[in-house]
Amino acid sequence: MQKKSFYINKHLAGHDLVETALSFKPFVNHLQKRRPADDTIKARFYSFALEHFESETEDIKVSSDEGVPPNEHALELIYSALSPVLLNEEECYWALSTPVPNQILYSTDSFYKLITSKDIREASSSIITNDDMFRKQQLEYIYRLILKRLYGFTSALSNNIYYSYVNADTGLSRYYHINIDTAFIEIEVKGKLPELDFETIENYLHEDTSVEVLTEVLPLSLFKFEGFSVISLEDVTARKAIEDIRDAITDPVEDQKELYRNVIQSLKTLSESNHVCFGLLPFIKLNGQPLFDLSSCSESILMQSARKYGVAEETYNALVSRYEKEPKAVFFSSISETRQQKFFFLKTLRDAGIKSYAVIPVFYNKHIAGVMEVYSEKELVFYENLLSRLEFAIPLIAQLLQNSIEYFNACIDDVIRDKFTSLQPAVQWKFNEVAWEQIKNPKARRRRTSQTLIEFKDVYPLYGAIDIRNSTIERNIALQNDLKRVIKLLLKILHILEDRYPGKQWQPLTEKASDWLQVVEKQVNTSDEMLINEFLESEAGLTLANLRTEHPESGEIVDRFLEMIAQDCEGPAFTQRNRLETAMQMINATISNYFEQAEKQLQQIYPCYFEKFRTDGVEYDVYVGQAIAPKQPFAPDFLKQMRMWQLTSMVEVSRLTHNLLDHMPASLQTTQLIFIHSVPIDISFRNDERRFDVEGAYNIRYEVIKKRIDKVLLKDSDERLTQPGKIALVYFTEAEADEQLTYIKQLQAQKMLQPEVEKLDLEELQGVVGLKALRVSINFEE
Repeated sequence: MQKKSFYINKHLAGHDLVETALSFKPFVNHLQKRRPADDTIKARFYSFALEHFESETEDIKVSSDEGVPPNEHALELIYSALSPVLLNEEECYWALSTPVPNQILYSTDSFYKLITSKDIREASSSIITNDDMFRKQQLEYIYRLILKRLYGFTSALSNNIYYSYVNADTGLSRYYHINIDTAFIEIEVKGKLPELDFETIENYLHEDTSVEVLTEVLPLSLFKFEGFSVISLEDVTARKAIEDIRDAITDPVEDQKELYRNVIQSLKTLSESNHVCFGLLPFIKLNGQPLFDLSSCSESILMQSARKYGVAEETYNALVSRYEKEPKAVFFSSISETRQQKFFFLKTLRDAGIKSYAVIPVFYNKHIAGVMEVYSEKELVFYENLLSRLEFAIPLIAQLLQNSIEYFNACIDDVIRDKFTSLQPAVQWKFNEVAWEQIKNPKARRRRTSQTLIEFKDVYPLYGAIDIRNSTIERNIALQNDLKRVIKLLLKILHILEDRYPGKQWQPLTEKASDWLQVVEKQVNTSDEMLINEFLESEAGLTLANLRTEHPESGEIVDRFLEMIAQDCEGPAFTQRNRLETAMQMINATISNYFEQAEKQLQQIYPCYFEKFRTDGVEYDVYVGQAIAPKQPFAPDFLKQMRMWQLTSMVEVSRLTHNLLDHMPASLQTTQLIFIHSVPIDISFRNDERRFDVEGAYNIRYEVIKKRIDKVLLKDSDERLTQPGKIALVYFTEAEADEQLTYIKQLQAQKMLQPEVEKLDLEELQGVVGLKALRVSINFEE
């Protein structure tokens, strides 16, 4: 045992933050309570110890200077009482200290060697030598004990304190957790104990300023600590290394190389040997094939060595293929000529100076995510104790490698979203290939993406639209009703105010409000709406607000109007518009949700590109053909199934919106439109609009027709083609009509459509002649 007294932080010796007194009394009281309660041989030890302490007439006396403390026998008894009998002192980091730990009175040799070692004293991050850190830790310790003992509050301040240093021999970090036993400390309160409102103070206890807040509400001059503390240190290097790996994974840096290096350093700390090194290699894939990415593979010694010989990509592909087929750990305590002939990658490692090498496959959710390398420039045997140290790190390494895979995939997705658009699996394979070319070649990535054309030739288009009938008219009506309500209320208030507070300001406002009311009752356009809102807020609103300031009693009259115009888009001034908007959102949400589910059925028929977008309803484009899925043969029957799906989906979605009528705050109906185009077209991706569009002059005609038929009229009539409760199918050729009639008959047989089918000619549109349509009514009775 180390009988010499010394300070943990000598700079703060004598600068106590709270009054303290070394004393045996708390320990003696503890023994006196335990002795009658224990009927084992321990009771004899308690009696023996009490006899010694009862003979002591004074408390512990220790010089403020470092030296040998008196009461050595008493301190030895305390150590014997508090430590296991068979504990090896050389493996025990134990010390007895002042109530607020700093001056060590008695300690094990191992504790003394550690605390006074050159390594830990020179560590810049050590709280032992950092005065500010040490003082803060002491303050937290003091208040933690006060709050627990005197207020019963145990969740205030963190109790996790670590000593860390870098071992000069190995160059690796070591960590020790500090545990301070305060059972033998009593707190004396000088005067009245302050009352604490925990609901107020708790908000500050987890902030950086928590200690400073406590010094204001609980001055340390009110307390005295009497007794002694017991310090024990636990070597938690392995646990801390695991925690560091976990922290690195959960809060990763953007630089993947730095992230891997931090994790590898923690693995070296875990191994407790500076001769053992680690490498990490995730298995990256693009379109299901291994892909050598230099940034992801930079922390693999195998890839580093293979790259020097220009065979990194071949080595990587071979390694991935081998370990996906046969994922077994391989250990090479030495790299001999025979082994180099059997394992192709060992020669490059040997040439790089590696003499021992191991490859350990790492699995994530039962799928191999990559490998971990363990290697050394010395020949060594991979003992079981090394692998056992790594056991708890393997799941974290698996998560790290999987994160790298997902990070790579996210990079691909980011390029696609940035340069292209949000895509579906049916066509994303094409964008993956183009994105990888740009990632691999940064110069190409910086060039305008218009130079890289992504196109699909000879695909069949399907177009459908569900529109909210007369949505513009309904909006104008709602706007008129809301504005009329506000202006009429304003006129009513102005007449009352003119009687109560006569003045010249009322007449101009009344006349202007009356004029605007006449405008609103006829028709409101966008410019009128802006001018009316400006009048209501800036003129009338400001005048009434000033009146309320001068005459507070006027609040009962003007507050309703002021509150109405102050509640932007939420108050009663927007009642009718909000009802209409709610109804439209209900319809659009119902349609969108339906197509999100129905698209899955469509993709099962054949992979296709499906894009929907909102207008005053929902429109969608579908493109299908051999170019979308080159590896899956396309047959005309797939197109027929999709067209049947298209008609069926229109019936189902129309029924859904029809059923909303009883639940919507505003009565709105939908119209359904399908455009049949039986000739394949070419589409390409437009970088400026981030979407697919038709390619070529002939194909553009298809897009023009789509945009013009939504409000087309019947030939020689004022009747719109699209009508609520009906599906309109626009076509050019009789063959297209005959095909659709077969689908219609099937749905009529299923009682989804009514028996009547209208065959209609449509008006001539600009540049479009010869359009015809079928129109059929939906059966809403299930």
